[in-house]
Amino acid sequence: QVQLVESGGGLVQAGDSLRLSCADSGRTFSRYAMGWFRQAPGREREFVAGIIRSGGSADFADSVKGRFTISRDNAKNTVYLQINSLKPEDTAVYYCAARNGMSIPRDETQYDYWGQGTQVTVSS
Repeated sequence: QVQLVESGGGLVQAGDSLRLSCADSGRTFSRYAMGWFRQAPGREREFVAGIIRSGGSADFADSVKGRFTISRDNAKNTVYLQINSLKPEDTAVYYCAARNGMSIPRDETQYDYWGQGTQVTVSS
């Protein structure tokens, strides 16, 4: 069973950096492609970044390319989202999700397991 717990969110200022973590308490983490999504107030949840099982390839939404980095440590059952040069429009609840498959789709319905989310608030 996959149980995902995000951490690392908080209240920061524009231009700051954050590293979000998502840990899986199960034993099958390396079998899952992982994605990060976010949901801002009044908006639909959107894809941010994804990484394949091996960590060898990643995908990013156009809106975050160059500022966000995704990585994973399969030995620690953890996926990370490094966010640099934070902007007020990055304010959202950030969720990690796991998918039992090889690809990293941007469609949230393709993911099987979700964490509870971590709030990121960026002040201007």
